[in-house]
Amino acid sequence: MNIRIKKLSDTAKLPQRGSEKAAGYDLYANTEEEITIAPHATQMIGTGIAMEIPEGYFGAIFARSGLASKKGLRPGNCVGVVDSDYRGEWKIALHNDTDEPQTIAPHERIAQMVVIPFLPVEFTEAADLTDTERGAGGFGSTGRQ
Repeated sequence: MNIRIKKLSDTAKLPQRGSEKAAGYDLYANTEEEITIAPHATQMIGTGIAMEIPEGYFGAIFARSGLASKKGLRPGNCVGVVDSDYRGEWKIALHNDTDEPQTIAPHERIAQMVVIPFLPVEFTEAADLTDTERGAGGFGSTGRQ
């Protein structure tokens, strides 16, 4: 699959995989100076890129495991969804889960993107749903003996 990408600034870095088999493509902070994220706060960080995700797919934004485990930083919405018709700058809302200020260096890897297909569906309102063994059993209900 070929994805068209536009650098919105000369300093923007294109997404890259950490290894040949990696599913995620690292996204980089497009900043000239360090950005400090206060404890338990969220800061929007631009990547300086825009992409043309093919129809039938979306860009899923996930935390980078190293950033989350070492600095306590993750996307503020946990998993971001970038639709195929969006053409603006990709920005990452990074949330600091720690009690200490955390910094992002210029061009630091701040998230990872995985391109995922989806199925468009239609919904039909119904008075009743078919019965199943589980029924309306909620959280933890399938683990009972």
